[in-house]
Amino acid sequence: MMDSYFAPAERTEDEDLVKEIEIVNKNAVMSGLLHSISGLIVILDEHRQIIAMNDSFLRMIGFNDPSGVLGLRIGEVLQCIHADDEPAGCGTTKFCSTCGAAIATVAALGHDKPAERICALTAVRGGRHVDIALLVRAHPLDISGNRFLLLFLQDISIQQQRAALERTFFHDINNMLCALVGASEMLRADNGQSDLVKMIHQSALRLQKEVEIQRSLSQTERYTYHPLIHRISTERIMEELRTSFISHPVAQKKTLQFSPSYPVISLNTDMSLLLRVLCNMIINALEATEENGTVRVWLEQDGNLLTFHVWNRQVIPEDAALRIFQRNFSTKEGAGRGIGTYSMKLFGEQILGGEVSFTTSEDEGTVFRFSLPIQWSVSESLHERKADTS
Repeated sequence: MMDSYFAPAERTEDEDLVKEIEIVNKNAVMSGLLHSISGLIVILDEHRQIIAMNDSFLRMIGFNDPSGVLGLRIGEVLQCIHADDEPAGCGTTKFCSTCGAAIATVAALGHDKPAERICALTAVRGGRHVDIALLVRAHPLDISGNRFLLLFLQDISIQQQRAALERTFFHDINNMLCALVGASEMLRADNGQSDLVKMIHQSALRLQKEVEIQRSLSQTERYTYHPLIHRISTERIMEELRTSFISHPVAQKKTLQFSPSYPVISLNTDMSLLLRVLCNMIINALEATEENGTVRVWLEQDGNLLTFHVWNRQVIPEDAALRIFQRNFSTKEGAGRGIGTYSMKLFGEQILGGEVSFTTSEDEGTVFRFSLPIQWSVSESLHERKADTS
């Protein structure tokens, strides 16, 4: 028996595969379905191998002859970067336990009822990696006493990217607004009769409401950011972080410790983006921390590199850790998820030129790190950098 990290590894014998293909092709209902529906349709056997597909699916994967597809599995045809990680192929690697397509097919076969999942797939296209999001719905079938699986696939990559970009922006704005509104409420409690305090509080609430309205109306499909580079001291960065979380809701009943000693230096960077990356790191750590738990923040310098560290006691499960920075992947439900950690990579690496990483273990907990070069040469000026996430 072949080894597998998730789905059964066994494949159908060639002779049996030919018989399965004939059974489906001779079935009038299946033949009519494949020729009449324009969406992406694939029929699998019990070993998750393709035995029929419609023309729309063939065009999507760039094949003219279906014979080159028959007998393969979905991840192999879509050129998933993990499809060949194990000898038994698609469905058997350590990444497959979090793959929406693999989960939907295994669940539908195992429970003999339809299953639907979103598949966040990184595929090879033209020699480069491409992120694809597919909505996969699997329906068990019985044809002439044989079990098959009917897959309906919908490419929702554009919808996911749009939702992700909107969530990235509004997620960060909302975090800042929560801190602003919370601070204004504390100010009003101490100086409630002041007209200026009342104005600040009302303005904060209005701004929060306007952002909510804008979020519901936003139809942005393209996002380009040009960083504004200034020389910023570590003292100011740490003070901004402390201020941001003084009254932040996610920090309630938890301890956020900032190291009192750190390298006192200055670096060239975009303050707004730097704070977005660091605040996301801290918010994620606080959200993962139980009540009365502790999150620690500290800085270290190693030559020309300044590294921000955020620690919490919780360990990230292995299956989630494998995809922690992947666009569209999230352990939470809903379109446009998988944003906090993905945006760390987007802003921290593609725009600011740093490196975002993490380690996690039962003994040591989880530490997210963001390393930035302190000095930049003229040719590496971040004034010329931009990020296009369309």
